[in-house]
Amino acid sequence: MDIDDDDFFTNLDRPGRAANNNAFQERLRQAPRDDDGADIPDAPPFMLEEEEETPLQQLIRHWMNERHSPDILPNEGELLAGLLDHIRSQSETVQLLRTDPSSSEEEHFRIMLVQTEVERVKFIVRSYLRTRLFKIEKFARYIMTNPEVQQRLSESEVEHARRFARLTDQHFYHSVLQSLPDTQQTLDDQPPFVPSMVTEPDKARAVFVLARQDCPPVRLPDGTALDMQKGHISLTPYSVVEQLITRGEVELV
Repeated sequence: MDIDDDDFFTNLDRPGRAANNNAFQERLRQAPRDDDGADIPDAPPFMLEEEEETPLQQLIRHWMNERHSPDILPNEGELLAGLLDHIRSQSETVQLLRTDPSSSEEEHFRIMLVQTEVERVKFIVRSYLRTRLFKIEKFARYIMTNPEVQQRLSESEVEHARRFARLTDQHFYHSVLQSLPDTQQTLDDQPPFVPSMVTEPDKARAVFVLARQDCPPVRLPDGTALDMQKGHISLTPYSVVEQLITRGEVELV
């Protein structure tokens, strides 16, 4: 039996990387020495071309955006489902080959590599889901009063936010609110000069953004325009680049 680890790494990593690496190594062997006074050769063409993101690269980008964003971002359910199905298939193959006495030493080494990569992807998935769960519980009441935010969540996430908000309301009522006058027993009232009791995302918080492509100018709070070119890193309020993040034109770092 043989393990399909090449298929696993092909799906999770950049396609054609092995061939590109061989071409690059051949360029290095044929390149002149620095002390020959010759010009440095141009970068290989594959380094200058845009490559389509693999599912794993997309997950890492969404994971980093979710971790650094003060607001909860749209759920990437389809991407997660595809990766989890692939991980499940590879895990079953690994378990089968580990118990096969006919597996060679080389196959056992390949099994170890695949298992290490699977665990790495699992860590990213768990961290991504934990980050979203933390935000859902932190902004539960805000989510339940904002239909636009609910559209970014999956059905199970919306249901969890609803249950968490209801339990929090019951806890506050039995602990404190029932002892207050009737006019002060709600959590969503907004008296003058008093901060809101509903926790909302701080969209004025500064974030670092990396432009993945040339972006249209954005207006900063002071009225100046910020022109972000591809590869440029900027420090701006989250509200300024919120739409660019949603469209995938920039990513948080």
